[in-house]
Amino acid sequence: MERLTSPIFIHIDEQELLDMQFGLRRSSFSKGAVIFRYGQIISELGIVVKGSVNIESLDLAGGKTILSHIGIGQIFAETYAFCHEPMMVEAIADKDCEILFVNIKALLKDNNSSRSWYIKLLKNLLNIAAHKNLTLSNRIFCTAPKTIRGRLLTYLANLSAKQKSQVLTLPFNRQQLADYLNLDRSALSKELGKMRDEGLISFHKNVITLLQ
Repeated sequence: MERLTSPIFIHIDEQELLDMQFGLRRSSFSKGAVIFRYGQIISELGIVVKGSVNIESLDLAGGKTILSHIGIGQIFAETYAFCHEPMMVEAIADKDCEILFVNIKALLKDNNSSRSWYIKLLKNLLNIAAHKNLTLSNRIFCTAPKTIRGRLLTYLANLSAKQKSQVLTLPFNRQQLADYLNLDRSALSKELGKMRDEGLISFHKNVITLLQ
């Protein structure tokens, strides 16, 4: 099995990874395919090997909100796999993708506790959960401002700090960004245009440059 760069495998060596094969499997999905469905009870978390995945919530009217964008090497649905609770979100293939599924229920059985990778896996899962909590907190922070501009500026400031640059590559298209910030797409586009005209930003496709 090829070595994956993922936080779940930190400090786990090649031999240990081979010993974990009974709890690992791969599957491919086309763009738009549902990987995990709302209400589904799962035992596996997913790691993006190729492509990307969006985590979306659905309201009663069928509207959706993008909660997070999962890129190569990143993990999703680990909380549901660990707690074995029904999914309250859906995992959707943002592009054609390949997913490595890690069966947490199988790997963390008591009879595996003496294996050398067991404690490492538990520590990695705890670290991942802490970082995911921070990610969700950031989205709450980004949607807290009451104005469209306030949400945009908060999001762009956070992204700038994360990418350590004034030239920002957004992980979303315009509709997905509107969903993430809980905004109407046309209102979002109009505000971006105003900010450009005021000399605050420039943009081309999914690249935004902060000018002030």
